Formats: sequence, C-alpha cells, structure tokens
Amino acid sequence: MNRTIDNPQPAFPRRIDHGIALLRISFGLMLFAHGFVLKLMTFGLAGTAGFFESIGFPGWTAYAVFAAETVGGLALIAGIGTRWVSVAILPVLLGALYVHLGNGWVFSNADGGWEYPLYLVVLAVAQFLLGAGAWSLDRKLALEQAPA
Repeated sequence: MNRTIDNPQPAFPRRIDHGIALLRISFGLMLFAHGFVLKLMTFGLAGTAGFFESIGFPGWTAYAVFAAETVGGLALIAGIGTRWVSVAILPVLLGALYVHLGNGWVFSNADGGWEYPLYLVVLAVAQFLLGAGAWSLDRKLALEQAPA
C-alpha cells in the first residue's frame, strides 16, 4: 500500500513503530547510562557533585541531574511519560551542551566536544515530536493515543 492523496497512511506503519521504539529505548538507555552508571557507579555522587562545583554549578545539581537521567532514562525505556520526560530532560542536556561549548566540535578534543550533547538535545526534541509509539506503556495505558 502506497501513500496517496486518497490514502495518507504510510506504506510501512510497522517499520515506523520499530523506528520510534528503537529511538526511545536507545535514548533511554543512554540517559540511564549517564545517570546511574557514570554518575553513581563510576564517579559516585559526591565525586560528581565535586566536579559540578569545579565547573561552576552548585554541587546539589549533581543529585538532580542523576535523578533526572536515571529516572528519565528508565521512563523512556518503558515508554511512560515519554513526551514529558523528553521536555523535562532538556535543561540537563542544554547544561551539558553549555559545559562542552568551549571544547570545540569533535569528541576527540580534551574533555569532549559539544556535538554529542547537541545530538542528545535533537533526540529529545525528536522524541517529543514522535511520542512514545505503539510499543510503550503510554500507548498501553491510553496515556497517548494512536495517530488517526
């Protein structure tokens, strides 16, 4: 079935569902990894707070960022509150972008470049626009309606 003026449905709706799920789950995994694995398991929250203070942020923000990335990542993986999480995580991602701006574009620069935080901002906006998709708790619990 092809998309026409008379039939606006996409030719491969299941593939669209696959793509949305892949984006949502991989974005959630990345947030969870940066929150739980990196900030808690690798550096520890006290160490992360010390780093935040060294770059001019209050130490307490490390705990808020840890919670946002960890809980937000798990919510995205499950597909619950997807649009809300995608918007709520933007201040964290924009903060990371701000921190990396002086490092240049490429990840191989000292302290990492700003291209990756910018990419995560784009992912958050894309996920907000797409919603949770068919394979999500948002859809199963009727928190998000299927496209007409």
